Amino acid sequence: MKHLRFAIPAILLSGTALLFAEPDKTELTQEAITIIREFASTLKPELKKALESGGPTVAIEVCSNKAPAIAQNLSDKTGWAVHRVSLKPRNAAAEPDEWETNALKALDKRQAANDGTDPLMISELSETEFRFMKAQIVEPLCTTCHGTDLAPEVAKALQTFYPEDKATGYSLGEIRGAISLRKSL
Repeated sequence: MKHLRFAIPAILLSGTALLFAEPDKTELTQEAITIIREFASTLKPELKKALESGGPTVAIEVCSNKAPAIAQNLSDKTGWAVHRVSLKPRNAAAEPDEWETNALKALDKRQAANDGTDPLMISELSETEFRFMKAQIVEPLCTTCHGTDLAPEVAKALQTFYPEDKATGYSLGEIRGAISLRKSL
């Protein structure tokens, strides 16, 4: 009985220590990567389907409507804030904050020296939040709507859905933006 008097408080204290444990950056990073993969694996098929069924103008409409909805759905489901950002945004919703601007510039510098082995991700853990960003690289499919030589109907559709569009003029392999995640701790 005498030992129980000390054992019970020790057990209770060990449980509270877990409540105040420091967040694990590796675990948060893995969680962020999983969310980004889900975002990409949900949006890409939608865009490909739209391109095949109606061409780039339909894909622009799908991207305009579906991408924010997918991000919001993931935010609601995971408790992370999920959105896309760019130094040359399609619209005001894609404007980066100060951390995102600095991260995008750092990723651009890393991409310039990248030999293909850099996953082009950046993160920061503070006392109150975890920030994570993964670069979106221009692939052949992306140049249809983000490239330098846009078809007239693509330019017109972009003007319709994104009147303030700055997200064109990209070449293969460039960073056109990033998926940015934030989790309050």
